[in-house]
Amino acid sequence: MARPSRCRRICFGPAYESFVPEGIPGSGLVGLTLDEYEAIRLIDLERQTHAQCAKQMDISRTTVTEIYESARKKIADSLVNGKPLLISGGNYRFCDGSAVRYCQKNCRRADGLAPDSKASGKGAAEMRIAVTFENGTIFQHFGRTEQFKLYDVSDGTITKEQIVDTNGNGHGALAGFLKEAGTDALICGGIGGGAKLALADAGIKLYGGVSGEADSAVKDFLAGQLSYNPDTACGHHGHEHPDSLCGEKTHGCHGNGGGCK
Repeated sequence: MARPSRCRRICFGPAYESFVPEGIPGSGLVGLTLDEYEAIRLIDLERQTHAQCAKQMDISRTTVTEIYESARKKIADSLVNGKPLLISGGNYRFCDGSAVRYCQKNCRRADGLAPDSKASGKGAAEMRIAVTFENGTIFQHFGRTEQFKLYDVSDGTITKEQIVDTNGNGHGALAGFLKEAGTDALICGGIGGGAKLALADAGIKLYGGVSGEADSAVKDFLAGQLSYNPDTACGHHGHEHPDSLCGEKTHGCHGNGGGCK
């Protein structure tokens, strides 16, 4: 029986979750996991050795080498063969500040200043609905949302509400965040194709293109009267690429004021 793989520690999600070649993309889609992305970031950008990377990611040096080689092969496949690259998923956990002695950054989490982003558990028979949230309304850019409001529902009745902080993570990381929180459905405004794929992979039903008050939207949803757009896409982009592989820039590093600097 194979030994279960150790969860890889990463600092933050990518600022851009997808890359598409100019012109007509080649066939196929290359998927790069967040732990592979982190290995590339630490080794190729931060110039860490494999041993240093292993300490920061809390895994063995052999595992780092395997992850790094896999990531390099995928990136080469995307570049040489003109395939779209999507960064999403993987076996990872976000650093709680305990790796600061390895990364040597000014880390807000290590100082104990970051807000609690962990959602409380839900009942086995309950449905959990997440809404991109800002000041009582539905925040319109999924990849930039700083908060979700979670609604637990049983027999068509809301039994619990809570607001959780996302720490500024982007599309692919947010899908994992919602999955870990036990989310069954998401109500939001604009959302890109890369995030849609990540949510579908996480088994989360999407109701996009919704605006207005968050509480009212959930009540309409429960009444079967929610007006949403299944073909919604991010509408705030100034750069050119297909909406089906939207890779917007997020605030990065747990928000401009919050994570490693």
